[in-house]
Amino acid sequence: MSSATGRRGAPPAGQGLRGALRWLSETGRHDAAAVEDACRRFDLSPLDEEFLLAEARRIRATAGGEAGDQHDDAPAKEPR
Repeated sequence: MSSATGRRGAPPAGQGLRGALRWLSETGRHDAAAVEDACRRFDLSPLDEEFLLAEARRIRATAGGEAGDQHDDAPAKEPR
């Protein structure tokens, strides 16, 4: 058995992050509480959590732009 195929223990690099992204997408939740839950479920690092939070903000901004909604984390633009 080669060491590359016969190892047990830690999952391959990035597998937890991919699983968390898949889980967030399947649940349809893209908020900070969902990201925190995903980080616990998939045992992610703080750096992975930062990435997921940024991705969640991007998804919410994209969805908001299509629907014309404003989100709390985006400042409202005043007409001139």
